[in-house]
Amino acid sequence: MSKIKALLLTQGMHGMISQVEGLANALNLSFKHQNIKLKKFWEFIPPLLTPVSLKVLKSQFIFDSKIVISCGRKSVIPSLALKKKYKNKIFTIHIQDPKVSPNKFDLIICPNHDGLSGKNILNTIGSIHYLKLDEIEKNKNYLKIDRENKKIVAFIIGGPNNYYNYSENQVNEMFNKVKTIFTQDKYKLIIIPSYRTPPEIIKMAFNTFSHNHMVIKTIDKKAYMSALALSDYIIVTCDSTSMISEAAMTGKPIYIANMKARKHNIRFLNFFDEFKKLNIIKDLEDRVDLWSYNKLDEVNRIAPLIKERIKNHDVN
Repeated sequence: MSKIKALLLTQGMHGMISQVEGLANALNLSFKHQNIKLKKFWEFIPPLLTPVSLKVLKSQFIFDSKIVISCGRKSVIPSLALKKKYKNKIFTIHIQDPKVSPNKFDLIICPNHDGLSGKNILNTIGSIHYLKLDEIEKNKNYLKIDRENKKIVAFIIGGPNNYYNYSENQVNEMFNKVKTIFTQDKYKLIIIPSYRTPPEIIKMAFNTFSHNHMVIKTIDKKAYMSALALSDYIIVTCDSTSMISEAAMTGKPIYIANMKARKHNIRFLNFFDEFKKLNIIKDLEDRVDLWSYNKLDEVNRIAPLIKERIKNHDVN
């Protein structure tokens, strides 16, 4: 039996691609990606005030799918426009708060920290993503590292966003704190950059850690998964709920390397509060503890629920 076709709509950012692709894989769909770019004027207009029309897009695309999975502000309008045109012939899923009425979609997948609820909303603990436990384990030996009878610490670094600016002083302070707590005589660090990590931050990491630890200087998914598999502890910078959610799939202790936020964000605070209550994360302070928690695999938890709704919608 052939797989149902899905169109994945995002702005092309890695975190969004990870979410839509992770869901499509969990639902066993065949899929193709469409990078959404709005015409210049509409880039700055919220979805609530944007016409529900494909004419606001810079370029058109061929649509031959039964399911639409969208993520991000710019993908809201094309998903709504396709629903307007094809009505019940398609099933639309949006990931995260669309900032329009949730009832305009067949289903919303929304993390608890977004504070959205309703009859067509499925809430998740943290963000869904495309990492798989068996894939992480499969890549365990990708990185060749000599443990030297030390504990392995994966240090996952994000990058600047609307809430954290990654100033040189803050980064230096954070790096020195990690180096002081996870001393070279007891721990071996693997530093992993992300798609958002600026080259100058990677250079700072190399200058700080390369003498006694391993610093990956390029974006390498296999190195990332290998580090997660090898690690006894994980450190993740505070700017990415997605990377923290990914790390939580391992069930390993996760420390949050905090920086001062440039502005208040209740979503981040709600996320940290939820993950602390679940004993998944602790703030990186001045001691090293060992704890455990139930591995987080939200996309596979919700997949059967979504399949049932698609089935009831009579999409095939």
